[in-house]
Amino acid sequence: MDMRWKPNVTVAAVIERQGRYLLVEEETPDGLLLNTPAGHLDPGESPADGCVRETLEETAHHFTPTALVGIYLARSRQPEDITYLRFAFTGTLGAFEPARALDHGIVRTLWLTVDEIRASTARHRSPLLLQGVEDHLAGKRYPLELVRVDPSLKG
Repeated sequence: MDMRWKPNVTVAAVIERQGRYLLVEEETPDGLLLNTPAGHLDPGESPADGCVRETLEETAHHFTPTALVGIYLARSRQPEDITYLRFAFTGTLGAFEPARALDHGIVRTLWLTVDEIRASTARHRSPLLLQGVEDHLAGKRYPLELVRVDPSLKG
């Protein structure tokens, strides 16, 4: 029987404040790389809920999504061939929990300008980091209702 291909679903937060974007620096097999707060969608989560969770785990900040910036497909062939389907959200950054430990592998959070992000592409964990920021800058915003979540997801 053939195996059915399935992309890995990820979520990301594109958060801007005073002309700077919130990124995380994380340990990877390729060294310290930059990313937006992002991660895999967990079972039973909507993409927006997963983005809230990942942002809290990786930055110790609460986050409220207000719009979808984009839905992206990308393929990574290193170290294995994986396709990612990413839902990127923008929204409001909330309270900070200074005593909260960051997710395993997250070294620190950074606030970078667009020019600094563009200049650091060699350190991006994914090409989707810059694409999400560029789309945010271009004003791309889609209603959260664009992603329909059936009640069966929770039950």
